Amino acid sequence: MFLDRDGVLNAVVMRDGKPASPRRPEEFVLESGVEDALGRLHAAGLKLFVVTNQPDVSRGLMDDAALDAMHRTLRERLPIAEIACCRHDDAQGCACRKPKPGMLLDLATRWDLALAKSVMIGDQDRDMACGRAAGCATIQLARPYNSGAGAQHRVADLAAAVAIILQQLGSSIAA
Repeated sequence: MFLDRDGVLNAVVMRDGKPASPRRPEEFVLESGVEDALGRLHAAGLKLFVVTNQPDVSRGLMDDAALDAMHRTLRERLPIAEIACCRHDDAQGCACRKPKPGMLLDLATRWDLALAKSVMIGDQDRDMACGRAAGCATIQLARPYNSGAGAQHRVADLAAAVAIILQQLGSSIAA
């Protein structure tokens, strides 16, 4: 199970009318219901991985210590197996920045994950493109700033995404 961070696990910060990542730990606020939703996935035996683009580090708008503090909060409060983080700017052309699937492919190799049986949950269209490129199912959280294009499912919130996953997991176990 792959989860984007901003707009899925924590609230986005609006800057100049656009959704953006928190840059300081005091801006980092978990979305309502996240702990319960991820607890349900974890209880079902699923490994949970966060995959996040954080280009503000390479742009000099956020320091490593602030990012590390936010990720420490995630690790302390949520049953996360690992956090994969691309700190590169768009212009750097790395293989890890979503929509490229590099972070998912790396995690799949190191954790022996079957990507065809995995799901990418995100709020941005680039999250859906990343999941598709890696061969994962995709679920997009409906937000005013995304189109819903390319997502297999589009739902209101993380709890609805979890309901779909647990229903499909139950169906595959019963089959």
